[in-house]
Amino acid sequence: MLDVKILTDLQLLNLIKADHEPAFKELYCRYWKQLYAFAYNRVRSREVAEEIVQDFLTNFWLNRAKLNIQSSFEGYIYTSIKNLVLNYFAREARKSQMLENISVSSSVLDNSTEELIMLHELRLVITREVSQLPVKCRSVFELSRIENKSNKEIAQTLGISEKTVEGHLSKALKRLRLNLNALVVTVFAIFIY
Repeated sequence: MLDVKILTDLQLLNLIKADHEPAFKELYCRYWKQLYAFAYNRVRSREVAEEIVQDFLTNFWLNRAKLNIQSSFEGYIYTSIKNLVLNYFAREARKSQMLENISVSSSVLDNSTEELIMLHELRLVITREVSQLPVKCRSVFELSRIENKSNKEIAQTLGISEKTVEGHLSKALKRLRLNLNALVVTVFAIFIY
C-alpha cells in the first residue's frame, strides 16, 4: 500500500489527476488549516472562511483531470483562495449596493404611496364636507373652487349679491377648515416622523 504522507505535493497532484482519493485526502489534511487561516485573516468570518476553503477543495477535486499547475502547488492554492476571497467581497459589495438601492426605492415608493393615500383621504373628506353644506352655500363653493368662477360671475349665475357670495364662501371655508384640522394635523405628524 502506498504511504501518501511521505509523498511531495507534486507526486500527490499526479495521483489526484489519476483519481486517487487517498492522495486528495492527504493534500486536504496537509493544507486545510493553513488555507482556512489564510481565508479567515481576510474575511474575518469562520463560516465564510470555511465555505471558501470548501469551495476551493471541492472544485479542485471536481476539476482534477484538467489541472495544469505551472508554478508551485502552494502558490497555486493560495492564489486560488485569494481570488475566492476577492470574489466574496465583490459579491458582498453587489449585495450591499442592491439592498441599498432596494431600500431607497422602497422608501421613495412608501412615501409616495402614503402621500397618495393621504391625498385620496383628503379629497374624500373635502367631498363629504362640501356635500353637507347648505344647498346655496355648496353651489357658491363649487362654482368658486371647482369651476374657478369669480364672485361677480357667481352672483350673476345665482342671482344673488357679491356680498352674499362672499358670505357663503366664508361660511364654507370656515366649516372646511374646522373639519379638516384633525386630518391636517395627522398628515403633518406622519410627514414629520
